[in-house]
Amino acid sequence: MTPEVPEDLEVFWHAAAHEARKVPLSFRRAPAPGIVSPHQVEIIEFTGMGGRTLRGWIAFPPGARRLPGFLWLAPYGRESVLPDQYGTREGFASMSFNFHGEEAFHRERYEKSRGYFAEGAESPENWIFRRMLQDAFIAARVFQAQPEVDENRIGSMGMSQGGGMSIWLGAWCPIIKAVCADMPFLGNIGTTIQGNVFRYPLKELTDFMGELPVGLPRVLHTVSYFDTASQALRCRCPVQVSLGLFDPAAKPVQVRSIFEALPGDKKLIEYQVGHDWTPEMVENNRNWLRANLS
Repeated sequence: MTPEVPEDLEVFWHAAAHEARKVPLSFRRAPAPGIVSPHQVEIIEFTGMGGRTLRGWIAFPPGARRLPGFLWLAPYGRESVLPDQYGTREGFASMSFNFHGEEAFHRERYEKSRGYFAEGAESPENWIFRRMLQDAFIAARVFQAQPEVDENRIGSMGMSQGGGMSIWLGAWCPIIKAVCADMPFLGNIGTTIQGNVFRYPLKELTDFMGELPVGLPRVLHTVSYFDTASQALRCRCPVQVSLGLFDPAAKPVQVRSIFEALPGDKKLIEYQVGHDWTPEMVENNRNWLRANLS
């Protein structure tokens, strides 16, 4: 089932993308000592929305020039993802960053008190995920400017939050030419939050609804602009989606609704796992990017 789509959804996201394009590119790179990887890894800092400094890393084979590349977007939380087997691929450059201004290799376990699902959720203009996608748009521009990267062969990948936002980028950022979205979040989110939500971090949002005057309709209005099934309708680049058959967070029915909404070349993979990484993703995602960033 495709969720109800706001009439001004495209206006809303084109305006957000326009704001991200207007931010002047400003970045610097530095060595990343102590990182063990077959890739060369450097720290990269850049200016995001509102002049915030965002920190991440770029990884590439030594001596690389104009390779295909991908953004590696983090799952929910304030922790940075690492340039490990999931964040790098043989024959590719990759870049990741911390959405919350933390250090490039920041470690932090999820705590409800540090959650951000409810931040600004009283309106679509203020919900934190709008700014986060804008920062990802800027990150794509920064990545495109690096000499190791072929500016015309850039994809986006991630799991859960990172998978959903990779689809969003594919919809609104022309730099992104292919997407791998593992267990993407926020599919048919309006239906989900009207039911019984027991698991954090999503329960942060339903807790907030209970505290906000006229909370349910206001939050439903907000999330209608972000639902990944709605975003998928606008994502015309090739997309590989995966689901976990035992996933309690990005449930199979929700992920299938996202996949069904995609209008272009697409592939669905089902893993015998819950909401978690699986080593099969490494080669499956590499093959998808290789085929679609040629």
